[in-house]
Amino acid sequence: MLKTFVEQNHYKFAKSAADWKEAVRMSCETLEADGTIEANYKEDIIACLEKYGPYIVIAPMVAMPHSQEGATGVNKTAIGFMKLEEPVSFDPEDPEKDAVLFFTLASCNPDQHLENMAKLAEMIMNEDLLEDLKKAQGPEDLLALHEKYQLG
Repeated sequence: MLKTFVEQNHYKFAKSAADWKEAVRMSCETLEADGTIEANYKEDIIACLEKYGPYIVIAPMVAMPHSQEGATGVNKTAIGFMKLEEPVSFDPEDPEKDAVLFFTLASCNPDQHLENMAKLAEMIMNEDLLEDLKKAQGPEDLLALHEKYQLG
């Protein structure tokens, strides 16, 4: 999966985001750049977060921005990766809701989406890999981690 991020140019490394809304928008940039998603999709994610809270923070320092299934503005099924140097807070009252790693989901094919989710879950459950991802500085690091962890 890390290799796929590089091959599809679905990765971004940045120092920081002004707030969680900017972080969500930034995490969508690479998917928007190649037409995987339309501009409205990132605003749909933000609207869902405002309505339901920070449901996208699935582990400390790990966020999985996505909107509801069948969201408008999704043209392809893919995942984008973003890493921030400085954590962004989704809930100032709860440091467990800070994130630096973002895996942004776009889905219009349920089977592909489930396959992506399974691969992503496997990666997120690997604490050593997450720690290494937090240190990654660029695409060459993603490729090196792909090899190190022998990710399919």
